[in-house]
Amino acid sequence: MEKCLLLGNGAREAVIAEAMSQKYEMYSIMPYENPSIVEFVEKSKGKYLVGSPFDKELVRKFIVENEIQFCFISNDNLLQDGLIDLAKELGLKTFGPTSKGSKIEWSKTYALDVVQKLAPEMIIKNFEITTNEELEKAVNHYSDENFVVKPEGLTGGKGVKVGGIHFASKEEGIAYAKECLEASGKVIVQDKVKGKEFTVMCLTDGKTVVTLPITFDYPYRYDEDKGPGTGGMGCIGFANGLLPFLTGEDVAECSKLIEKTVHSLNQDSLEFTGILYGGFFKTEEGIKFIEFNARFGDPEAMNVINSFETPFAEVATDIFHGNLSKENCKFNGKNSFLVYVVSKEYAVKSKVPPVEFTLNKESIEKKGVKLYFANAKKIGENRYTSVSNSRLFAIEKTGDDFEEIKKQVYQVVKEEVDEVLDYRNDIGMIYEH
Repeated sequence: MEKCLLLGNGAREAVIAEAMSQKYEMYSIMPYENPSIVEFVEKSKGKYLVGSPFDKELVRKFIVENEIQFCFISNDNLLQDGLIDLAKELGLKTFGPTSKGSKIEWSKTYALDVVQKLAPEMIIKNFEITTNEELEKAVNHYSDENFVVKPEGLTGGKGVKVGGIHFASKEEGIAYAKECLEASGKVIVQDKVKGKEFTVMCLTDGKTVVTLPITFDYPYRYDEDKGPGTGGMGCIGFANGLLPFLTGEDVAECSKLIEKTVHSLNQDSLEFTGILYGGFFKTEEGIKFIEFNARFGDPEAMNVINSFETPFAEVATDIFHGNLSKENCKFNGKNSFLVYVVSKEYAVKSKVPPVEFTLNKESIEKKGVKLYFANAKKIGENRYTSVSNSRLFAIEKTGDDFEEIKKQVYQVVKEEVDEVLDYRNDIGMIYEH
C-alpha cells in the first residue's frame, strides 16, 4: 500500500483517517493519542508519533524516514503555517492548500476583497478597520448593538461576535472590536443581517470543482442557539443534498463563487487543492457571503465523508494526482445526523481541569452509530480524559430516514454518555439568525 501522512488530531481527522485507511497505509504526528486516529493508523499497518505536527523538522524527518508519498492536511493552523508547502518541497502529492492559498481563510479582509471583485452583490456592508479612528467612524453608523465584529485571523470558529447574542450593548461591541484591533492590527465591523446561515463545501484538484452535499451546523453552545460560539455542537445533512430553505439555484450561485475563487487563487501557480467552503446567509435580498474556510469543517466532515458512495480515498487519490471529475465523485443520497459531546465548561471557561469520563466504545458501535474522538485520550478500560477544554467526541449516523437516525443518535447519547459531560438536545431544529 502507498503511504499517506495525515496531520491534525481532531474528530475531523478521525473520519479522514477512517476513510483514507481503506486505500492507504496511514501515518500521523499528533500531540496526544487520539483513540480514533490511533485505531485507523494501526489497522492500516501504518505508524504514528506523539509530537507536535507544527515542528517542521520533526515532520520532515518522519516523512523521509518512512518514505511517505502523500500528505493530507485539513487543519486551518497547520495550513497557515505551511505544512503543505513542506510536503510539496519533499516531493509529496498533497491534499490541502499552501500557506499562500489558505490565506483565503486566515485573512478575512483578503477574502472580502476577493469576493468584492468576483461577486460584489454577495457582500454584506462592512468596514475594514486598521486604526481606532476608523473604528470610531465605523461604529457611528450604528445606533445600537446591531452589528457584527470579526477578528482578522483564525479563531477556531469562536471569534466572530454578533450584537444581541454575544454582546448586549454597543459599548461592549466596541470594546471587543478594540481587543481584536490590538491583537492583529485589523478588525472587521459588519452589518447584522437577518437570514438562514448555511455552508457550501467544494472539493477541488485546483482545476475541477465538485460541490458536496450541503450540511447545517450548530455553532452555539446551548439549545435554541444560545450562549457563546463554538467549533460546532452538531451537524445534519439531508438525502437530497439540500436544506429545507435552499434551492438548487441557491447552491449553484455559491458554487460558482467558489469555483471562481479557486481559479483566482491558482491563476499564477497551483496554490489551492482540497476543500474550499463558504459560509453564506440566505436573506430576503439574496445570498450573502460570510467567510471562506480552506479545509473541511468540523463537524461537517463527518457528515459529508459518510455521504460518499464513491470511496472517499479514491476521490482523494484523484485530487492528489490532479484528476478530479464529477463523474467519479458520487454520493449515497442518505441523511446524516451528528451530535458532539463536550465538557460542561466547554466554551464557557477558557481553562478548566481535565475531565475524566467513562465511555464504552464497543457498546456504542454495536448500536449502529459511529464514534469519532476529538480532544480526548484513553487512560484505562473504557476510561478517557479531556486533553483541552474543547469538544470530546462525536456520535454520527447515516441512513434513509432522518427522524429515525436522529432518534437512534439521541438514544445512544442518552444511554451511553457520562453524566459529567454535556451536549445540545435540539440538533435537527433549523434556526434563523
